[in-house]
Parts: sequence; structure tokens; C-alpha cells
Amino acid sequence: MINFESVLFNIDINSQLPHPGALLVAEPFLREQYFNHAVICLIDYRINKESMGIVLNRTTNYTLNSLVDKISVKDEIPVFCGGPMSCDRLYFIHTLGDIIPDSREIVHGLYIGGNFDAMLDYVNSGYPTEGKIRFFIGYSGWDIGQLDGELRKSVWAVTDIPEIDTLLTGEENSYWHNLVRSMGKRYRGWLYHPQNPMVN
Repeated sequence: MINFESVLFNIDINSQLPHPGALLVAEPFLREQYFNHAVICLIDYRINKESMGIVLNRTTNYTLNSLVDKISVKDEIPVFCGGPMSCDRLYFIHTLGDIIPDSREIVHGLYIGGNFDAMLDYVNSGYPTEGKIRFFIGYSGWDIGQLDGELRKSVWAVTDIPEIDTLLTGEENSYWHNLVRSMGKRYRGWLYHPQNPMVN
């Protein structure tokens, strides 16, 4: 017989250490607007230092076409919300490597930023963006020691990227669920919690 109380309320958090390229997966009770069922890719992290990450799965009503005048392709390219900080800045994460010169490698095969004109050339040439490059307004940031404190409080589970090729596909709640499923049986209880417990 399944012990449903154990499955639903045992919020199991691993002890894996964060590092650039690791994913922060919000525990299911986290209700903060930007981070409810969020998956964050850590860009910068050092113990007791400031940290930076990008929320990968939060959609917006913006498109790259509406924000950047030099986009000439007709297909609308979605822009995601990377977090509550610097919401007047555009960021992009990609798997294109040297196709976008001056990119910074976050972890093997995954990059942030790079030459803006090269990015425009790639997009305007009609090359695929889904799974290859994703655009974000804003980022998520933590003051010195803040992220370490949140990890001690089990706000986030830390996991490695399961597959680079699928990291920049999917969105919103289903993205979080798919990642949690990939984290194994110890996290299956997370999947039974409603995103909004008031609608149940």
C-alpha cells in the first residue's frame, strides 16, 4: 500500500553543491511570483559570494521581433523572463558555441551572450532557434551568502543538466515537471503538489 502522506509531504532535497551550469529547481511550495515552479540555470556561483542565474521556463508576452528592430524574420521568437533584476536588459543562452563569437561558456556545450550582430545574423538567416538559443529579459541574483542560505532552507534542489540538447525547449509548469521526473524517485512526491494550492 502506498503511504500517500509520505509521498506528498516528504520534500526531499539533495545535498549536491551548486556550480555554474547547475540547475536550481524550486521546491513545490515556493510561491514567489518569479520562482513558482521555476528552473534556474546558475551562471555565476561561488560560496559566500554574489550569484547570478537565469530562469529558463517563465514565459512573457514579449517577442524578440517586438523588442529588437533589426529582426527581419516573420516567425515570432519568444522572450522569457530570466528573473526580477535588470528587466530592461536582454540576455541569451545558447548551444551555438563559436557561431556566436565572444560567448562565455557556462558549462560544456552551453553558453551565454556573445557578439550581438552574430546573433542577429544567425536569427535573420532563418536558422532554428528552438533548442539552440533562448532569449530572456532580466536575471535572478543573490547577494553575498543569500543563495547559500536559501539552499540550507531547502528552497531549491540542485541538479545537473540532464541533456544540453533539450535544455532550451519547453516552458512553464510542464518544464518543471519534466525536469523533476528526470531527478528520480526521491522527488516523485513533488509532482503531486498543485502549482496553486488554492485551486484544488
